[in-house]
Amino acid sequence: MLKKVVAGVLSILLVLSVIGLAQGSPEYGGTLKVAIFDESPMLDMSMTMADLCTLIGHHVFEGLFEDDGNLEPRPQLVDTYEIADDGLLATLHLRHGVLFQNGKEMTSEDVLASLKRFIDYTPRGPLLAPFLDHIAASDAYTVELYLTKPCGALTAILAFTNGGAIIIPKEIAEAGGDEPLAPENCIGTGPYMFDEWLPGKYLRLVRFDDYVSRGGEAFGYWGARTAYLDAIEFIPVPEVGTRVAGLESGTYDYATEISADLFDQLNSKSDLQTLVVNPASYPYYIFNTKEGIMANVKMRQAILAALDMEPIMRAAFGPEALWDISGSIYPPSTIWYSDAGTELYNQADPERAKQLAAEAGYNGEPIRFMTTTSYKFMYDMALVGVQQLEDAGFNIDLQVYDWATVVSRRVHPELWDIFTTNDATVGDPSIICWLSDAYPGWWTEPEKYRFVEEITATVDFDARFKLWEEFQEFFWDQVYLIRLGDYYDYYAATTDLKGVNTESHPVMKYCYFWNVWLDK
Repeated sequence: MLKKVVAGVLSILLVLSVIGLAQGSPEYGGTLKVAIFDESPMLDMSMTMADLCTLIGHHVFEGLFEDDGNLEPRPQLVDTYEIADDGLLATLHLRHGVLFQNGKEMTSEDVLASLKRFIDYTPRGPLLAPFLDHIAASDAYTVELYLTKPCGALTAILAFTNGGAIIIPKEIAEAGGDEPLAPENCIGTGPYMFDEWLPGKYLRLVRFDDYVSRGGEAFGYWGARTAYLDAIEFIPVPEVGTRVAGLESGTYDYATEISADLFDQLNSKSDLQTLVVNPASYPYYIFNTKEGIMANVKMRQAILAALDMEPIMRAAFGPEALWDISGSIYPPSTIWYSDAGTELYNQADPERAKQLAAEAGYNGEPIRFMTTTSYKFMYDMALVGVQQLEDAGFNIDLQVYDWATVVSRRVHPELWDIFTTNDATVGDPSIICWLSDAYPGWWTEPEKYRFVEEITATVDFDARFKLWEEFQEFFWDQVYLIRLGDYYDYYAATTDLKGVNTESHPVMKYCYFWNVWLDK
């Protein structure tokens, strides 16, 4: 439990440092204008994993559980819950008096219908489906999940509302089926509700005056939510320069997706604030372990030994405020942080790399290394890493494509040996995407399966954490991928926006706009 306490202290300190203690008293009113980089594909956040949809939709919809600032799932629409000693029954006691935006009270029949839609049709439903026998309601405020085997990730999966388990009225869930809800049918329990969508101009949410908030503190996505703003307009602005210029002129109050090279410039302006988001995301080089030269673990260990992470991260992410050197799969602000196995991270030892390559029988064969110019940081982190590998004696065939081509080529193991990508920090180890053997890289080591199965089936956190530390040691020894470090997205806002909390959802990567207000 010490790990959880330390992570909690770190995150609380971060919240205080970001929010500050002198932002004044909250005020009601005003329309927040948010410049986003593209049009959202839909408003129904349960049917897509698109970040933009979740950015907007999480103001409208809520989950049974939500992640707090440590990535620990806590009850949100649920009041209290119990999991049976054998792990095969989870009993959820719903909060009373919670209202949907159509005025109807949320009851267990709505939750049952929403969970059925989640299991049957949404992208995250398959995470829970293998564990679930059936769901029942014993009364209007009690839902029972009967499992076929224990699932230590149960609450984390239910909190993972990006493409997941939002709660909507029964009649809408049943009519929606496998199709995204029309915007006018996007009715949730959240603090803001849908008002108008003019494609190319804005999508507007307005305050839900009858919103019933969970009481107590607000920490991460969990806890109390207050809608101080009259409305929020999400405005698609594709060019980063236009988003920044609009922010500087006061046309927009908040802007997303700003390049790292503008951070120092914006951070120096007295009328703007830069908002660095935590938990972190992480870039990595992933190996083709199915066939080819990187199927040899000694070769993967050799590549790892050669790399010096600091110049790679600096080239990719610029200002030191936007990145950190860390070998932990989870960053320090989370309950899963550990330094187990990280003595193999950031070796910067080309001589050891040469020795390991010789033991692998490497004779200078070309190593096909794919990257992309579609994401500048991926291209930059490839260039520096490739130079280090070439200096250590590796023959690197650097192949540069647009991202769509990388995605199309990476599913063919005969075409590549390494490619660059990145991932967001998710709420539970069992739902990390690259742990699936279907993910390009095809990590099918039997010991990996054992760890994933045991971590997923274990309910007690301390026992799960011990398994996770053992897995992380195994991870750095086997080197399925090379995690280069942590990087932090950042966004910018005018100083008129108060109360902003950057303890955002790890997949969403954006701030949220409940509990914030405009002072102008």
